[in-house]
Amino acid sequence: MPRNRKEQQRNRPAGKRPAKKRDLQHEQPAQQEERDLVMGRMPAIEVLKSERDINKVFLQEGLSGSKMNEIHKLAKERQVQISYVPKSKLDQLVDGANHQGVVIGTAAYQYATIDDLFAAAAEKEEDPFFLILDGVEDPHNLGSIMRTADASGVHGIIIPKRRAVGLTATVAKASTGAIEHVPVVRVTNLVQTIKELKNHGLWFYGTDMKGQDYRKWDTKLPIGLVIGNEGQGISRLVKEQMDGMLTIPMTGHVQSLNASVAASLLMYEVYRGRE
Repeated sequence: MPRNRKEQQRNRPAGKRPAKKRDLQHEQPAQQEERDLVMGRMPAIEVLKSERDINKVFLQEGLSGSKMNEIHKLAKERQVQISYVPKSKLDQLVDGANHQGVVIGTAAYQYATIDDLFAAAAEKEEDPFFLILDGVEDPHNLGSIMRTADASGVHGIIIPKRRAVGLTATVAKASTGAIEHVPVVRVTNLVQTIKELKNHGLWFYGTDMKGQDYRKWDTKLPIGLVIGNEGQGISRLVKEQMDGMLTIPMTGHVQSLNASVAASLLMYEVYRGRE
């Protein structure tokens, strides 16, 4: 059972937060990632629809189709310079990654703040639902998680500054545009951030084989869902901060799920429970 942390916080009206002023000293201000390229057709469409500054659009010569036409139209509407280049040029720009004939030079990705996440929840008049990734290193996992986070109503993602993947071009492509819609906060000390968020009413849950069946989880409260590293799971110090541990029942021979798959199941359980 979760420890009894101010029962009135748990029963407060949706969308309301404790009156205590937030002073999250370990929160990092908006930072920039050094890479500033977006590749792939759907990510390109989403970034062109967003408010992010665009420097230049590179399109592969000779390609056509509805998505390419939409990219061209959006770039023209934003009065962005378009360059038609050989595939070899695009391959060089993205070190051989799969660009689908589209690479966009943009202003660098901006990290959000904790206050941005609370504001996103308040705008929807919902209890906060934050996703905390404890050392997820695979950019494809992060991108996939961001897609599900956007679809399931997560108000934002919190990642550590060290020993974890940040917002890169590969993450952007794997997210198929969700990176433009899900705020991501990067913090120096994940444990301290969790402690401070607890003081503002959030209840934290991680995953463990001996935890409670996630289908019996009470999701109608402010939640911080913690997903661990692909190989090691949730670190010891972070696990010590959990109010409860959840398990995903399995009948097969494998003992664990991919981080993005486990995260997806749990995020949708929160979504289902709050409908």
